[in-house]
Amino acid sequence: MTVRRLLAAAALGAAVLWVTPAHAQQTAQPAAPAERDPDQNLNALQPDFTISTLPTTLRLPRYKFDFRVTHRFGRPLNQGDFGDLLSDFFSLDSSAQIGLELRFGFFRGTQGGIYRTNDRTIEFFAEHNVMKESDTHPIGLDAYAAIDGTNNFTDSYSPALGAIVSRTVGRLGTVYAEPIWVNNTNPLPSEIVDHNSTFMFGLGGRFRVRRTVYVVVEGAPRLAGYDPDRAHLAFGIEKLVGGHMFQLNVSNGVGTTISQVARGGTRHDWFLGFNITRKFWR
Repeated sequence: MTVRRLLAAAALGAAVLWVTPAHAQQTAQPAAPAERDPDQNLNALQPDFTISTLPTTLRLPRYKFDFRVTHRFGRPLNQGDFGDLLSDFFSLDSSAQIGLELRFGFFRGTQGGIYRTNDRTIEFFAEHNVMKESDTHPIGLDAYAAIDGTNNFTDSYSPALGAIVSRTVGRLGTVYAEPIWVNNTNPLPSEIVDHNSTFMFGLGGRFRVRRTVYVVVEGAPRLAGYDPDRAHLAFGIEKLVGGHMFQLNVSNGVGTTISQVARGGTRHDWFLGFNITRKFWR
C-alpha cells in the first residue's frame, strides 16, 4: 500500500510539472539594486559647493537639494579696543547680513539655485561641469553664470559669466582659479567712472588639517574695470559633520553675492561670519 501511494504521488507531481509553464517553475530572482549615483559619494577633498563665498566645482547629484545659510556680522572686529569688542561679544551683538540659498541638481553635472540676502538682493546662478578631474583629466572645469538684482530682483541687475578651475593637491585639499566677469558693479551709476563692469580672478583653496576639519582661504583680485577699495579676501576654519558643513570665517567685507564680491571689501576692517550647509542626500 505504501509503495502504491508513493508511486501515485510521483505520478501526480510529474503531471503538475508537465502542465506548468517552464518560466513559472524557475525560482524568482530578486531585482538588482539600482546603481548609486557616484555624485552622491563624499568628496573628502572637495566637500562643499563654495569655499567661503566663491563657488567650487563640486557636482550636485541629479534631483538632489543643498541648503546654505550665510551670516556676516556688521561690526568690524578691529573697531575700538578689546574691551569694546568683548562688550559686543566679539561682534555677535551687532546686526548682520544674512543669506539663504537653495541649490538643485537639474541634470548630471548641471546645478543651479537661488540666493537671497536680507538687504533684499536676490541672486540666480547656474553651473555646468564641463570636465571632471580624473586620471585622464588633470583639472576640473565648470562654466558659471549668475545674475543678481537689488530690491527683490526689481532693480540694478548685475549679470556675471565665468569659469571655475579646480585641482586637487595630493591628499591635502583642492585649489581653485576662477576668472569671472561681472557687469554693473558700480552701485552709483551717477558717479563718473571709466568702467561699469569688473573682471576679477578668484583664487582659493580648501585644505584638510584633520579627517573632518578644513581651513579655507580665498581672494578675488580685480584685473580690469571697476575696482574700488580693496579686493575681497576671506579665510576660515570648518567642520564636516555628516551632511552638514559648519564654517567660521573672517573677511574684509560683508558681501556674499558674486557682484558684491567683485565690488571688493574694505581697506582696514575685518568682519566675523559663518556658513552652514546641509546636503539632503547624506
